[in-house]
Amino acid sequence: MKSTIKWTGNMAFSGITPSGHEIKMDAAPEVGGQNSGARPTELLLYSLAGCTGIDIVLILKKMRFEPTFFQMEIEGLRANEDPKRFTDFHIHYALEGNLPEDKVVRAIKLSKDKYCSVSHSLNANIVASYSINGVESSKNI
Repeated sequence: MKSTIKWTGNMAFSGITPSGHEIKMDAAPEVGGQNSGARPTELLLYSLAGCTGIDIVLILKKMRFEPTFFQMEIEGLRANEDPKRFTDFHIHYALEGNLPEDKVVRAIKLSKDKYCSVSHSLNANIVASYSINGVESSKNI
């Protein structure tokens, strides 16, 4: 996979992904940016959530289950000192539909432990939790 990201002035960058979608990135105004695009760290959060979300839907569909609603909340904790890398991620998966808990847990574990290329590209600790039809599990995965 290869892409070209071009500097567009100040702290802003833009590029076309290999799949043909434009991504714009910029820094916060307090560090010289103009807030004209997402922060690279924000895109990393979205990449991790999107990767695991796609995996979970694909796995559930293979099991012949499909959520009627699926939403993720992701939080990344960062170190206080430079390079201020992410040290931990917590992803909460909220699913609704006729979904057996054991199948949801299996799909999350398979994504987290085997399939998500984004999470396997990071060296941060990733914690996952879930709720089904508004009922939150008391356990983390």
